[in-house]
Amino acid sequence: MRKATIKRATKETQIEVSVNLDGTGASNSTTGIGFFDHMLDLLARHSRIDITVKAVGDLHVDFHHTTEDVGIALGQAVKHALGDMAGITRYASLYMPMDETLTRVALDISGRPFLVFKSTFPTHKIGEFDTELVREWFTAFAVQAGVTLHVETLYGENSHHIAESCFKGLARALRTAVAIDPRNAGEVPSTKGQLGG
Repeated sequence: MRKATIKRATKETQIEVSVNLDGTGASNSTTGIGFFDHMLDLLARHSRIDITVKAVGDLHVDFHHTTEDVGIALGQAVKHALGDMAGITRYASLYMPMDETLTRVALDISGRPFLVFKSTFPTHKIGEFDTELVREWFTAFAVQAGVTLHVETLYGENSHHIAESCFKGLARALRTAVAIDPRNAGEVPSTKGQLGG
């Protein structure tokens, strides 16, 4: 079973994240940040990965620590659930439309963390959520999951739509990349015989 649970406790946040890579897209995210919970819910739904997030953070300071630390824990959970990555599809790329917005996402479950993030937001906030935290979350997730991830919004005018297209794009890329490819016959999809480094 490709499942994992990660617990992270600091002076700033207390977080527990569970994933099931072979789930149905069930989601139960409670971070205290409404917009962020919405992004995590659609990440689960469109990736078909079951995701549970329970986070208590120092929201009286701002949303930064909670958002980043959930990205860290979720990335670790995905990496742990992947195990030795035998049989996975590994690569995925797509264009994700969201009304007037179009975002391109390309993903390699390489074991080598790298993020290229080229999405800009016309506003500083979506409700009470700082739009700069979208990039912070993607950075934390990519580094801890050990994936190479490229996200670029080609055009868009609405900050909510831009953020949503980024998360939905990642979701659909993950759905493809973590899927078991029967043609791989349980082999690690790398000429090195292993992924990472």
